[in-house]
Amino acid sequence: MRLTKYAHSCLRIEHDGAVLVVDPGMFSEPAVALDGADAVLITHEHPDHVDVEAVNRQLARRAFVIHGPASLAGTLGDAAEALRPVDPGESFTAAGMAVRAYGGRHAVIHPDIPVVDNLGYLFNDVVYHPGDALHVPQDVPVDTLFAPIHAPWSKFSEVVDFIRAVAPRRVFALHDALLNANGYAVLDRQYTALSGSEYRRLEPGSRIDG
Repeated sequence: MRLTKYAHSCLRIEHDGAVLVVDPGMFSEPAVALDGADAVLITHEHPDHVDVEAVNRQLARRAFVIHGPASLAGTLGDAAEALRPVDPGESFTAAGMAVRAYGGRHAVIHPDIPVVDNLGYLFNDVVYHPGDALHVPQDVPVDTLFAPIHAPWSKFSEVVDFIRAVAPRRVFALHDALLNANGYAVLDRQYTALSGSEYRRLEPGSRIDG
């Protein structure tokens, strides 16, 4: 697998000539990430994880299947016709890749803010993208974790404990578009020291092998 990390929570995975895109949101580069996509996986309905206009524009150019929680149907507009609902615990194939879905609910931002559905996805039993929750897969060891390092709903110590519980060989920063240079410097240093895994933050557009 070849992985391209775009800004915030967007990930493009290329494998055996097929392209799968995760969370092409408004803080990312959705038009670039979606180019040539065969499947799109969305963890949840928040706009930093799905730019609905960009998804609809790309669907007008090229047909693809969208996988995600059933609740996305009310968010996607015309793109809802391409939605294939996914349940927590389900295994399926997208763009020729084996996918397992985990979790089910978004982390709590505040008791006064409704909690939406959220799925984490494990690709080919190797790469895990949890969306906006800290659900730990218990049935399969994770080699590569993309961890949400900063969010209104997160706490540094909880994210560190999440990374340690997943215990991947390597971890890359995810969900970081609200940080500035000062925040990057502090969190990169702390996650490197405390995560217990090989930690890196990738610049948008960086490519790695999965």
